This record gives sequence, C-alpha cells and structure tokens, in this order.
Amino acid sequence: MDAAVIVTTYNRPRALAEVLRALVRQTRLPDQVAVADDGSGPETAAVVGQAAAAAPFALRHVRQQDRGFRAARIRNRAIAACPQAYIILLDGDCIPGCHFVEDHLRLACPGYFFQGKRVLVGPRLSPRFTAEDAGRPWKLAFEVLRGQLGNWHHLLRVPLVKPVRTRRLGGVRSCNMGIFRRDLVAVNGFNQDFEGWGREDTELVVRLYRLGLKRLEHPFMAVCYHLWHAEHDRRSLARNDRLLEAALTSESYFCPNGLVSGGGLRDSSGGAT
Repeated sequence: MDAAVIVTTYNRPRALAEVLRALVRQTRLPDQVAVADDGSGPETAAVVGQAAAAAPFALRHVRQQDRGFRAARIRNRAIAACPQAYIILLDGDCIPGCHFVEDHLRLACPGYFFQGKRVLVGPRLSPRFTAEDAGRPWKLAFEVLRGQLGNWHHLLRVPLVKPVRTRRLGGVRSCNMGIFRRDLVAVNGFNQDFEGWGREDTELVVRLYRLGLKRLEHPFMAVCYHLWHAEHDRRSLARNDRLLEAALTSESYFCPNGLVSGGGLRDSSGGAT
C-alpha cells in the first residue's frame, strides 16, 4: 500500500529540517511527503528545497499565505496533493523514529484510523535533538535519566503487545495520526471553520466515528519525538469548543467547509492562496 506523510509546519525551519531528515532514515520510506506550510517565511522554503533535491521520495511544498493559524485548511490542501491510499499526519516539530512509517502501515486496518504516540522532548534538549538521536538507544536512555524525555515508556517496543481498539476522544492528536484517504474524503477532510489553535483534530475524529470508524492505537509503535515549544495562543479556543460541540450533537459526518468546498480537491497545485 502506498503512503504519504503530511508534515504541518509554521516558522520552525530547524525542527522541520530534522523531521525531513528522519523521514529519509525510515525503514520503510514514504511514497510522498507533503510539507503543509501555514504561511512560513523563506527559511522554510529553503529547507524544503534543499531536502527535495536529495530526497528518495517525492517531496512537495504546499503553502498558503499567513493569515493566522489555519492548520485545518493547509492540511486539506496537502491531502488534495497526495493521491496515496494512506495518509500519515505528522507535525513539523515531531521527529519520527526510524520505524515510524513501517509501523503505521503495519497497523493500518480498514474500518479504523490509527492514533500514534509522542515522546516529549524537554526544553533544554529540544534545540539540539536530531534525527540521528531518535535512533540512538544509548542517547535516549541517557536523556531519560536526565529527565529530558517525557512519556519515555513509549520507547520500549515490548513484543507481543496487541493494539488497542477504542472510540474514546481523549488523547486525539493530529501530530501523529494515520487515516485511509478514502475515509478522509468521505468526511470531507478537516473542517476549515476552525481557525486558531485547538480542537480541529478532535472534531475530525468525531466525524470519523460517526462514519463508523474506530480508533486503533499501540503504546510502543509509530512513535515520534515532540520537540518542546511555548504554548500556542488560545484566544480562539472558546469558539473552537463551540464548533466541536456542534459536531458532537450533529448526526452528520460530512463537514460543508472541508476538502471540497474549501477548494482543496479542485486545486492541488500547492500555490499560495
């Protein structure tokens, strides 16, 4: 099965460079990577251009103008640019472990989406944490002892542990999530009414559940390393909470302002809008 990784980013070129380097080091390479850029400056374009010149997979830069936090919209544009059967959502400050894509595809199952796990990289380590570090067990063990890795139990890769099937909403994070493209199209992707930080990923999952999907997760597979950053501006959270509540009370899994109405499926050029 072919797979695309969509990497959402905004003005963190150093972190993005390490994410792209980690994707080149995968045990199973993605068939395509799309950088979903929510209006970053020229440093990000330079990082993508440099990575694309040497990448062993197709690498696209899908960018929109900087008009505030519009992650839902840029993700839709990137989904439209990726025809692959399986879509892996990853944030540009989340460095994937070397088995990341392989694990996602191994756990991909019709009727489910997959929710991956994060190891939290502390503020002192984050500025110097690299793609190579993500594959160095001795380095990771040392940083655990120093207190610079949170949720480190996800690193254990304990054998014979089975994935968990659930329909809960807690712990939904689109920084590490795998979904069949046909399911994203069926619910019309992310709801672009969401602007500003928060809840657009949970609202998507509400609609995926209403479509009939369940959630699959595994404590020791498809792990990424989330670099520390200051909290996002949360002034839009109350409005986004109301949008989420509307989805919870609705009987529909299809959002009107998504892939289609937002122009995503009609415009896959990746140009700025």
